[in-house]
Amino acid sequence: MARSPFTLAAAVTAAVPGAEVVGARALTSGGDARFDSAVATLADGREATIRVSSDDETAAELSAEAIALRALTPGAREMLPFLAPELLGQTRVGDHPALVTSLVPGFQVEAGNIPAGRGTAEAAGAAIARIHALPTSVVRSAGLADRSPAEIREDIRTLVDRAAATGRVSARLTVRWREAVESDDLWRFESTVILGGATDTSFLYEDDEAFGPRVSGVIGWNGLSIGDPAADLAWLASAPDAAADVHRAYAATVLRAPDPALRARSRMLAELEFARWLLHGHETRRDDIVDDAAQLLAALADGIRNDLVPRRGPGAGVDDAMVALESVPDHAPADIDTSMQTDAYDPRTFAGVVADDDTAAFGPRGSSAVPAAAPEALTGDGLSATGDAPGNRPDEEPTSDLGDAVAHARSAMDEPAAGSRTGDGTGDLAHDPSADEAEAQRAARAAFQRWTSSSSE
Repeated sequence: MARSPFTLAAAVTAAVPGAEVVGARALTSGGDARFDSAVATLADGREATIRVSSDDETAAELSAEAIALRALTPGAREMLPFLAPELLGQTRVGDHPALVTSLVPGFQVEAGNIPAGRGTAEAAGAAIARIHALPTSVVRSAGLADRSPAEIREDIRTLVDRAAATGRVSARLTVRWREAVESDDLWRFESTVILGGATDTSFLYEDDEAFGPRVSGVIGWNGLSIGDPAADLAWLASAPDAAADVHRAYAATVLRAPDPALRARSRMLAELEFARWLLHGHETRRDDIVDDAAQLLAALADGIRNDLVPRRGPGAGVDDAMVALESVPDHAPADIDTSMQTDAYDPRTFAGVVADDDTAAFGPRGSSAVPAAAPEALTGDGLSATGDAPGNRPDEEPTSDLGDAVAHARSAMDEPAAGSRTGDGTGDLAHDPSADEAEAQRAARAAFQRWTSSSSE
């Protein structure tokens, strides 16, 4: 039976020395009814929230939040342009722990209702970036979790394997997630201070006459740690209209180098929440939860159209080869005999080099690894995190039709070089200085053909 606000408010006096409660009311955001909660008005004008755990899970959450709020020293709070709750005290209500914090004013906006453009979306993105800019010493000095990209990646690999072992995850999703886990480029990020799984309810807003809604406070600090910044952006899967603007505001505010795979990882983490729900049902032997999670996963599998890791088309990277060809000098140095070098070339000598170089640059044949510089872009699929890189959207086929560009390049290389032949048309270059240039062009053409043949396999 839920406790009344007056009963809970009375417990505030036990948690906060010298506090005198003069009023009580319900807390409109009670943590999805997982807590008994209330707002107590104190005689000095302050308002405090009290939350009482209902089980071991919520008790652990309150304990973690108390540690996190203590870690937010006055210096750390000065770095945040919004309020975070202050820890006022702890007590017990019956057999259950209770946490008393200052009330952070503001209103919440559900993810699906956050509009695109200036205002709520941009405010949320900038707020997340400011949290990620906190010094890591804030977390480490409090002894909170500190996980490296390699550790995070291994945890997700284990999660995917455990979910697949239940037999309730489609092969399509299993392959999708495992390809993402094995893509090295997806995991080249810098661990930062994170809220630890922000949601739409983490942000409180207030209206600003000049700029519209702005973040007045952030709540839910129980997951404060050092980890993957994508964890605080996974909730955008439920905010299709606002996702692009949140990401844009985040990128404009964050103080680190760009993370091209941020959206892909945040999308993956959102999808894996269904897998966590499935495993929770298995561990608690709740068939109803298992069936619910399986239905959600089936719907997800039916709805996805894009790969988490964009695949290379057969013409991928040809632009790089074109750039390399442009670097061939118009006139080779006269003191270098390139004809001897190319005449001495034996293809069998380098039979494995092209394959090895191709593997080093792009991964094994058939690998789904995304190039480090390729921007990720995710759209739709029910859990959307949109991307805005033209020509690289996963809902578009990889750019593979570069036939015109290749044909133009080959045509240019096949034209006789000016002055490369003698007047009699015999092609005798023995004593003609332009011979080096012609040989250089032929060498470049041979290298280009070998490269395109190997990269398009």
